[in-house]
Amino acid sequence: MMDQFLEEVASKRNQTMQSLTIVISWVMLVLCAIWAFIVLQDALYLFSVDIGAAILYLAIALLFGGGALLIFLFKDRLRTDYEYTFTNGTLDFAAVYNNKKRKALGTMNLKNIKACGKVASGSFNRYINTPGLKRSNWFANREADLFYIYFEKNDAKRIIVMEPSEEMVKLIRTAVPQGAYQVN
Repeated sequence: MMDQFLEEVASKRNQTMQSLTIVISWVMLVLCAIWAFIVLQDALYLFSVDIGAAILYLAIALLFGGGALLIFLFKDRLRTDYEYTFTNGTLDFAAVYNNKKRKALGTMNLKNIKACGKVASGSFNRYINTPGLKRSNWFANREADLFYIYFEKNDAKRIIVMEPSEEMVKLIRTAVPQGAYQVN
């Protein structure tokens, strides 16, 4: 018997806003760093003249420097793609940041799920309103034909929303228990 294997990457279809956001974040990073450097120079000068003003300037420099550091650390997350890998009834999820860093989100044996189907179906509305439900949105395009997987693990209810292709949905349907795939 041959192994069933399919790997897909869900990326933004329209990357204009994403690219604009990345450019704006780089501009803000440079401006915050320059401003922090200028204010830090003023603070160092003011230590000899007025210690109170110097401390205020030092706090402002730390604020802008911290802002530049935060933008630098999280700028890669502005371009996030999701990777789905189906292998013989097991589904692996990963987030790919800026086509450089890959973070494994989890692995799931599809025999353990309670329900799955299209987000546009009525069954999704039944499960999404469950009290205590944790929702994971692992998709890049809101307008895509989204798919959900509902499961319980260690008495915790969880739902994953993803955007697989029709080929991936067919493979998932073959691996889930009888009656788990719900149309309505």
